[in-house]
Amino acid sequence: MSRRAGRRVRMEARAASNGLAAPYTLRRIGMVSLISEESVAIIERNADRILDEIGMDFRGDPETLELFRAHGARVSGERVRFDPGWCRDKIKTAPSIFTQHARNPARSIQVGGEAQVYAPSFGPPFVHDMEKGRRYATIEDFRNITKLHHQLNAVQHSGGVVVEPVDLPVPVRHLHMAHTHLTLNDKPFMGAVTAPERAIDTIEMCKIAMGKEFVENNCVLYSVVNTNAPLVMDETMLWALKEYAKAGQCTVVSPFVLGGAMSPVSVAATLAQVLAEVLASVALIQLIRPGAPAVFGTFFSPLSLKTGAPTFGTPEGTQFQMCAKTLADRLGLPFHSVGGLTSSKVPDAQAGYESQSQLMGAALAGVNFIIHATGCLEGLLTTGYEKIVMDADRCSAMQRFVQGVDFSEAAQAMEAFHEVEPGGHFLGAKHTMDNFESAFWLGDMSDNGTYEQWSAEGATWEHERASARVKKLLDTYMPPEMDVATREALDDFVARRTREIEGDPK
Repeated sequence: MSRRAGRRVRMEARAASNGLAAPYTLRRIGMVSLISEESVAIIERNADRILDEIGMDFRGDPETLELFRAHGARVSGERVRFDPGWCRDKIKTAPSIFTQHARNPARSIQVGGEAQVYAPSFGPPFVHDMEKGRRYATIEDFRNITKLHHQLNAVQHSGGVVVEPVDLPVPVRHLHMAHTHLTLNDKPFMGAVTAPERAIDTIEMCKIAMGKEFVENNCVLYSVVNTNAPLVMDETMLWALKEYAKAGQCTVVSPFVLGGAMSPVSVAATLAQVLAEVLASVALIQLIRPGAPAVFGTFFSPLSLKTGAPTFGTPEGTQFQMCAKTLADRLGLPFHSVGGLTSSKVPDAQAGYESQSQLMGAALAGVNFIIHATGCLEGLLTTGYEKIVMDADRCSAMQRFVQGVDFSEAAQAMEAFHEVEPGGHFLGAKHTMDNFESAFWLGDMSDNGTYEQWSAEGATWEHERASARVKKLLDTYMPPEMDVATREALDDFVARRTREIEGDPK
């Protein structure tokens, strides 16, 4: 083996040893909040006023309106108004911490408390790689991306619609996406929310994979329902919310807000609006099934008031996130928000600094579930193959960061000071030799060698190294184990439901 090749092997081994394979990250540092107790009181009072004086529309479902009316809310048409404190009283039954069980029990995650979970981007119709460029995503892309996330230790969740497989008809896409999550990855995943029957199908597939009784008594799905800001829960999201709540599965209420269009242009006003929408929607979840897991979610992107385009990595986006986490804590709900967002079209410097800015804000704020942590390009219109592995590296770094500094007796290393004379060095000290593989974080993507080493090894830019890493991960992918009968049952379910949906009785 050449000296250069040997160095590469050692670097890969060390990087692998630094990978955080824990199913979720427990933070051991404090959280950063930008909102004072006085300001919290102002936002909570304003949210109560919005719900009392204006109310929120719940559209397309008379049953929901009757449920609200029966429990004392004021219903007029599809508009529901709430007395101050009514929603807070109803959400007290929602758990502050719960487990989302994975098909592989070792991959199950804690949601809430000191836990942080890093998850893929959700919903892009396009994919991008350095060889083929930007193109519409297919089910093959969906499967490839799921394979990547299965192997990246810093990505602790398989996600949901990691890309839209546009080569499949919309009515059956959810079947193939859930099938992929259950067979090509064994981490937890998200349920379909685009129609009630699709939510039901996802739940039924989990029962096949994990057991009917287990699913009926445990949370195995984490599903995101977006309000239609301002102050609307539309028919599609409402029906999905009801199905998951009835089944005791987790529903994240995440108002989708483009600041300046879907909310006022100030962070303070947007916080009050988002809090109002979450309060009303989580209260509904608890009316449907007290104790059903529910999460306070946010997606806030300020609009450029010059162009009308969403912006990412902005100070206001991070300020909003840090303040909203405090509001969630006050309600006793886990908090879900965004990670590595960027407007950049390719994995360049803009993509790096915008994504890192948002991801660092999420880590510092103590976001419990960080969605869009990997892969985002073009403001969530595109998932980038190279961007996935580049972002995973940053997730790994953030996970090391929030675990805090080790002040144990071993970390104090007093014996090393006795071993090394003044003016000497610690490279050969016993403490260094005992800890060199894990002492400092070292990622997979950054090149920390000299210019001469970098040049001799091909002078590759990071996106080129990322492209090579993607190919290697896909070439070496091994699927997680699954019982043959279970796999066949899942295959049969997808085939049968596809025939039913497409109107073929055979």
